Amino acid sequence: MIRFFERLFASKAQSHEAQPAQKRERLAERFAALKAQGRKALIPYISAGDPDPTQTAAVLHALVAGGADALELGIPFSDPAADGETIQQANERALARGVTFAQTLAIVREFRATDHDTPLILMGYLNSFERAGFARAMADIAAAGGDAVILVDCPVEALADYDADLKTSGITPIMLIAPTTTADRRQHILAHAGGFLYFVSLRGVTGTQEAQADAIAADIRTLKNETDVPVCIGFGIRDGETARQMAELADGVVIGSALVARLHAAFDAKQPLGDTATAFIRDIRAHLDKEPT
Repeated sequence: MIRFFERLFASKAQSHEAQPAQKRERLAERFAALKAQGRKALIPYISAGDPDPTQTAAVLHALVAGGADALELGIPFSDPAADGETIQQANERALARGVTFAQTLAIVREFRATDHDTPLILMGYLNSFERAGFARAMADIAAAGGDAVILVDCPVEALADYDADLKTSGITPIMLIAPTTTADRRQHILAHAGGFLYFVSLRGVTGTQEAQADAIAADIRTLKNETDVPVCIGFGIRDGETARQMAELADGVVIGSALVARLHAAFDAKQPLGDTATAFIRDIRAHLDKEPT
């Protein structure tokens, strides 16, 4: 395992100073293309290093092959408070295998070496980014080929502390918004929004309930009337049918716990992770592309 990451660092590491000043806006490009095609965004989440660090980049490629429009990669963290049991356990397994922030970036570089177009979002808790210094972390993410970050435990009021570093690196902060968000707070969030808005469909943590379209339809309508930033719904999306129902309300969906659970089960059963990822996402994609009834 150590040799695997040493090889990645040696062959693919680049300093952020060597990167071009102009950074591609992959998320904006992708959402513009989807809008022109009349299609919904499908954004799967996996945890870096779980279930097998040596296969994470290959799984990312398999998700794209299945129809993913953008990818969300979780940085392993010891106390992922916003995540339910499935993703908490994925974090624990990855940490037990020694997967760090630096090794997560090595996975990003491996993926980006052959995929130059798919937007890649890193999801993590502030401590993961601040350990090496926030500015350096954002620059390293950009150098590796990342496009955006979800700062899970960063309240919008604190975002001003990080704005300059985000802008300098060209990394887009993906803002979280929930049904319980007040109107005043929502406007504050919208002022910082870029890439897409991540609408949290449930109260609580990931993977614990099934999302219900009727319960959030009015919230999504209000949000869509207030911003042109694309809105994607996450939390509680477990299969193609719930994904389709949610996507009818918004611009796309994020699906995590259901995919993470399938990958772990496939790994335990010694089944190919890539095939599992592609098949699951292909089914979700087929539901999203169905004509509305």
